[in-house]
Amino acid sequence: MGESIFEATVLGWLKAVGEDIEQDESLIEVATDKVDTEVPSTKSGKLLELLVQEGDVVKIGQVIAVLDVDEEGAEQSQISVEKQEVVVEDKNDLSVIPGLDMLQNEKPNEGEELKFDQSDRFYSPLVRNIAKEEGISNEELENITGTGRDNRVTKDDILGYLKSRKSGDNIQASPASVAVPKEKVSVSASDEIIEMDRMRKMIADRMLESKRISPHVTSFVEADVTEIVDWRKKNKDAFKKRHGENLTFTPIFVEAIAKALRDFPMINISVEGDRIIKKKDVNIGMAVALPNGNLIVPVIRKADELNLTGLAKSVNDLALRARSNKLTADDLSGGTYTMTNIGSFGNLSGTPIIMQPQVGILALGAIVKKPAVVETPQGDFIGIRHKMILSHSYDHRVVDGALGGMFVKRVAEYLEGFDVNQNI
Repeated sequence: MGESIFEATVLGWLKAVGEDIEQDESLIEVATDKVDTEVPSTKSGKLLELLVQEGDVVKIGQVIAVLDVDEEGAEQSQISVEKQEVVVEDKNDLSVIPGLDMLQNEKPNEGEELKFDQSDRFYSPLVRNIAKEEGISNEELENITGTGRDNRVTKDDILGYLKSRKSGDNIQASPASVAVPKEKVSVSASDEIIEMDRMRKMIADRMLESKRISPHVTSFVEADVTEIVDWRKKNKDAFKKRHGENLTFTPIFVEAIAKALRDFPMINISVEGDRIIKKKDVNIGMAVALPNGNLIVPVIRKADELNLTGLAKSVNDLALRARSNKLTADDLSGGTYTMTNIGSFGNLSGTPIIMQPQVGILALGAIVKKPAVVETPQGDFIGIRHKMILSHSYDHRVVDGALGGMFVKRVAEYLEGFDVNQNI
């Protein structure tokens, strides 16, 4: 489902238990905070069992169904459940899931007794095994705050606890059984209560998660885009007549960002734990506002390999399909850097939040006329210029102020050095 997608909501099954299904035939419809999409089957065979139901929220990589693969001599297909936590109705009986012993490799050694029977919390086999191997007592485990569904302790929760314990930090997990009371909001009779829709809830979760993961720093640069404004004004009608599409500022901005990412490849990276992954492709996400007020971020793939005409067509196509809810999961995956045009709402600057696991995002402010000092061979004078503020938020874990500042400055230099003699 893409790097930035971590879970999906089951909208409905397209096949029933007992039905045959062909490889690549749609099996299930799911929804993420980005798009609703159908997921095809990776094998041909008969559907034996559904492990999740409509409305369930499932993690990426989680087993959702069991297929009987009708191939002569074929063994039962084993589906990877890495990073999965299996949810069952009976918390103490894992035998209700057929073949669980084959599906997960973290099963404790035979003969070892699991002492979790008296707990009211559900612990996945993986979490149980980690607790046993690391000597975590039942009391300690009960006091680890769970971030999973229904406050379950996830793999990341228990590993984070181990890390803090080994480093000697006096970080004591609050008991999971003790609920922290939330601040009550005063509601009067005249107030309107609006329930968040599914997309808004997931966007809220992602924003909180990004701020928790990445220490955000923002650098600002003002660019003189007068030449770009004049060039677009001269060419937009001819472009519309030739290509049947509008010529906006966005492809020009994307071109400058793509060039700067090539100059500073350590901005075109992602972080996975203690590893930095330097991306070969320059795939730029473009935030698009939807009619309902939510945002979606389709991706322009290999943006550095497209000319201005190609970028303009890609931008228009993605924006149109985003607003008509026709984007696919592929359109939203694989982004390595993101830009958002807050100037379209009249904002001068902002501090955008990074899309994980990327390390940077650029906000483009409104283009406004300002009096400015213009330097010429004949001397300096005051002139009316079109100015725009670029706001670059970056992950200070891996991007220092010098690199973050030089990158956004380079984007401004590419905009100010735009070739006004080019045709499109």
